Amino acid sequence: MTDQIPKDVETSTPGIDRRNLLKMTGAGVAALGAMSIFDSTTAKAQDMSNGASNFYTSDRVTLQKVTFKSQYQTNVAGNLFLPNNLDRASKNPAIIVGHPMGAVKEQSANLYATKMAEQGFVAMSIDLPFWGESEGASRNLVSPEAYAEAFSAGVDFLGSQAFVDRSNIGAIGVCGSGSFVISAAKIDPRIKAVATVSMYDMGAAFRDALNKSQTVEQRKQFIATAAEQRWAEADGADIQYIGGTTLELTTETDPIQREFYDFYRTPRGEFTPAGVARETTTKPTLSSAVKFMNFYPFNDIETISPRPMLFISGDQAHSKEFSQDAYNRAVEPKELVWIKGAGHVDLYDRVDLIPFDRLKGFFDQHLA
Repeated sequence: MTDQIPKDVETSTPGIDRRNLLKMTGAGVAALGAMSIFDSTTAKAQDMSNGASNFYTSDRVTLQKVTFKSQYQTNVAGNLFLPNNLDRASKNPAIIVGHPMGAVKEQSANLYATKMAEQGFVAMSIDLPFWGESEGASRNLVSPEAYAEAFSAGVDFLGSQAFVDRSNIGAIGVCGSGSFVISAAKIDPRIKAVATVSMYDMGAAFRDALNKSQTVEQRKQFIATAAEQRWAEADGADIQYIGGTTLELTTETDPIQREFYDFYRTPRGEFTPAGVARETTTKPTLSSAVKFMNFYPFNDIETISPRPMLFISGDQAHSKEFSQDAYNRAVEPKELVWIKGAGHVDLYDRVDLIPFDRLKGFFDQHLA
């Protein structure tokens, strides 16, 4: 999914003007500061992958599908990546990796987990609840608390493995999962080191939109729309979905949507889980999306210290404000790394830009 304020809002709520709803949910700000990657004459996407490798696999790593219980007694699905030369008689450091909001573990998270396993770590990608192979209904439901719990449940699972050192478990959150892992780490000191990549503060994105371009009145209108949809669904109406990545490009598609389209709607990164309609991939439900309005992951971020935090963002990313904000609020030890020339989605899968050596050095230092 595009980790951005809702855009192509699909709603049948009576009395709501579609154009005004698009405005109130921040559609007008998506193009700010973004580079166009769209040919308005031919209305076709241009390939932005530049050597991206989302579906990378390694013959130095063994993959094992796993499931484990959350505190809500629902199953969280994961892919466990083990170095082929892992010493199973020893206790090894481990890392949990979370995918972008609206994505699944096969999109970006598997790549990061594989690369970290290549470098000697036990690594596990997870599907957040209500997405991918993890349990939870309705599908595509927004639940920041459940998302954060999935990281803690992942710590439970990894810490129960005989070959994992439960005192040295870290986490990587890509895009929206960056804010979810921070939320988890604030109340779970078992997460010993936190790294985020292309982070979105999903709460701020929904409350304020990019560059704080959404007014309080627009926010209240969106909340009212979601509440009306909740009434409709309680009365038997179909679930409605918002945001996410557009299914096709037009001359009016904004540059940020085009950036996400090149990942989520092309062979570069497209993945549709079994039993899921392509039309709803990446799109959260309208009636649940307002839960992000109550999500403040950076409040009390200083309490994570003295556990270390590493924030990685492209210096051209439309989302860079969130990494900067988190870094400003956090206290030492902390690092902020700007990747020159990189945009937001670049760091999902462009292996030539993702600083895996920096991630390795960070976790080598802080996961003994």
